[in-house]
Amino acid sequence: MAKANDYQSANLIQIGGTHYKQFKGHEPWDVVIAWGLGYLDGTAVKYLSRWRHKGGVEDLKKAAHFIQKQIEELEREA
Repeated sequence: MAKANDYQSANLIQIGGTHYKQFKGHEPWDVVIAWGLGYLDGTAVKYLSRWRHKGGVEDLKKAAHFIQKQIEELEREA
C-alpha cells in the first residue's frame, strides 16, 4: 500500500510513451479541465494535441470522429 509521502503528481508520470512530454507542463488534460470541456470535445483535444508525435493521420481521424459525435449530440438536443 502506498504511503502519503509516496504520492507523485500524475503530470510527472507518462504511461505508454512520451508523446505528451512535448507540451512541457501543459498537458492536454489540464487544458480540458481549465476550459471545462466534456468527454467528447476533451477527447478531440487530446487527439489533436498528439497527432504529430504519436498517431499521425489516425489521431486526426479520431479527433474528427469525436467532433462529429459532439455535433450529432448538440443537433439532437436542439
